[in-house]
Amino acid sequence: MSQRIVFLDRDTIAPDVIVRKPGFDHKWTEHGKTAADEVVERLKGATIAISNKVHLREDVLKQLPDLKMIAVAATGTDSIDLAYCKDNGIVVSNIRGYAVNTVPEHTFALILALSRAIIGYREDVAKGEWQKSGQFCFFNHRIFDLAEKRLAILGEGALGQSVANLARAFGMEPVFAAHKGVDGLGPLYTPWDEVIETADVFTLHCPLLPSTRDMIGLAEFKRMKETAIIVNTARGGLIVEEDLVTALEQDMIAGAAIDVTPVEPPPDDHPFFRLLDRPNFILTPHVAWASHEAIQTLADQVIDNIENFVAGSPSNIVGQY
Repeated sequence: MSQRIVFLDRDTIAPDVIVRKPGFDHKWTEHGKTAADEVVERLKGATIAISNKVHLREDVLKQLPDLKMIAVAATGTDSIDLAYCKDNGIVVSNIRGYAVNTVPEHTFALILALSRAIIGYREDVAKGEWQKSGQFCFFNHRIFDLAEKRLAILGEGALGQSVANLARAFGMEPVFAAHKGVDGLGPLYTPWDEVIETADVFTLHCPLLPSTRDMIGLAEFKRMKETAIIVNTARGGLIVEEDLVTALEQDMIAGAAIDVTPVEPPPDDHPFFRLLDRPNFILTPHVAWASHEAIQTLADQVIDNIENFVAGSPSNIVGQY
């Protein structure tokens, strides 16, 4: 039987990345972007859907009786109705292990930019502050070393472990935060309350789940060191965004760098846009994952998952199957 494969959002894969075609009989259709009201029409008759961020919920999926597999071109599957898929025999496969270099490297680029005050000093030079200082350097922004600082890692998976390895190379003390509100997780974990009060740098690498949504808000920021910085390259929604804005505006913490927001791109009235003129805030457009090498690995794994499914040995099946 010939498979009909529809890629709903090819533009989420960089144009210089090769997406090879599967080695079995199939019809391939791809779209750069797919709006919510286009999904059903485009997937009618499809047996396999490829999607990165297009939402596939019950109201859509129940109109697609031919669909047998969803190949998610990402690790996160919060855009997919997994319960419906499980109940109706639709296999969902995701991507794993492709970002173990790119996300940690981006994370440390952001940590270094904040700890070395790169943004502030670059802007000062552009404004002529160096010339005005009359000396070989000036001290408009505080700089701190990473060595001997405590790095709190929220998320103990492959990305968190890779970040910990980089941290040790900088002479930092990486600790894995126990899950908020959970005790007795074992020796790998440092208690949540201790982490919040003692860490110098926080970095988030956990999935967005009901238990992790809004896990860092004003209560946590008030307990952090005033010199602490926080980086989120995981998922929007882990941090209460208005509370982060308040924390920076009231100098509760020293800086923040964010790569993800709940809605992407964020709307024009998003609170983060109030912070863009601040030297201690960085917003990047969800590109921590996006090195060329990582995206090529992702694209190859998408097709591997599809070929394995058709061969009767599906791979990277999302947990509840």
